[in-house]
Amino acid sequence: MSVLAGIKVVELGQVLAGPFAGAILADLGAEVWKVEKPDGGDDARQMGPAFRHGDALNFHEFNRGKRSVALDLKSPAGVAALHALLEDADILVHNLRPGVAEALGIGPEPVTARHPRLIYCAMGAFGHLGPLARRPGYEPLFQAFCGLSSITGEPDGPPVRMGASVVDQGTGMWTVIGALAALQQRHATGRGCVVNTSLFETALMWAGQKISAYVNMGKLPERHASGHPNFVPYQAFETADGPLLICCGNDRLFRKLAAQLGRPDWPEDPHFATNRQRIAHQGALLPQIAELLRDRPRAALAEALVAAGVPCAPVNTIPEVLAEPQAAAMDMLQAVPGEDFSLVAMPLSFDGERPRIRHGAPRLGDMTPEVIASDPPEG
Repeated sequence: MSVLAGIKVVELGQVLAGPFAGAILADLGAEVWKVEKPDGGDDARQMGPAFRHGDALNFHEFNRGKRSVALDLKSPAGVAALHALLEDADILVHNLRPGVAEALGIGPEPVTARHPRLIYCAMGAFGHLGPLARRPGYEPLFQAFCGLSSITGEPDGPPVRMGASVVDQGTGMWTVIGALAALQQRHATGRGCVVNTSLFETALMWAGQKISAYVNMGKLPERHASGHPNFVPYQAFETADGPLLICCGNDRLFRKLAAQLGRPDWPEDPHFATNRQRIAHQGALLPQIAELLRDRPRAALAEALVAAGVPCAPVNTIPEVLAEPQAAAMDMLQAVPGEDFSLVAMPLSFDGERPRIRHGAPRLGDMTPEVIASDPPEG
């Protein structure tokens, strides 16, 4: 499924956010040209032990389906070759350090003036405006700076970084959404535009519910580990052989849970009858639930709860989730054509068909001769 066939993307991406945007577009069928520095290329090639072809696994993860061009953008010849690539390109994506694109003469104003149909996607750290616009930044910094770490972890424990790179990858996703929206606008106007995204904005958006609660209600967020601030019980409980997450999002589900646990009296207790009452008295309720679950086998318990209509799930390790039949059924893990390893595919389908990974990550500069051999435009 190549829904973006015929779309040409030029990516000046480093490490994660920019390359992830390029990987999404490549998996969707766009022709993605990755521009790298001649000396070593994308830093992600070296971020971790060599996995295949001398490059780290993360590089393969976020650069599959692309072609590589090694250009020295500090030289006039390199910039001229970049403009040659952009002549028929639809989208430019870059996550260069703040100020670098402008210093190289490839900032949004000169590039869009020369290529008016181009969608110019500039991915920043703190954003394109404000006192910190020129400051660089990285995933854990923004989880800390924007409050995400403060709302993650145990109630009495320290702030915790999320295990996934939600800010980097989220910024890549928002960049693709912006680029596709700008392409639709170009159909009507004939002109491209500049799409600005940043790690700062993405992190604030992920913290949006907590921000809204504070701004509008003066409510400071608390950490709830696996729990939820507005539902009880709605968290993980230890069983005889591993934690099980149980989600009672309304009073009907709590009644079903109580019946399964042999406590049909709980829904009649004025302390536990409604969700608001259970929130107020969770200190009394949760230890009782925990005691009833502690010695029960997890799989049998989960089966009984699911049969009764109570939402629950084992807190799986990575090997455990890969062993789930649902993981195989959804075909999310795809073999990379031409390679001897597999990667996780894009989480969407078109008419029931998931986009396939078209080929592996490029070797550094694999398409440079083709670009350099072409006649770059004057100017």
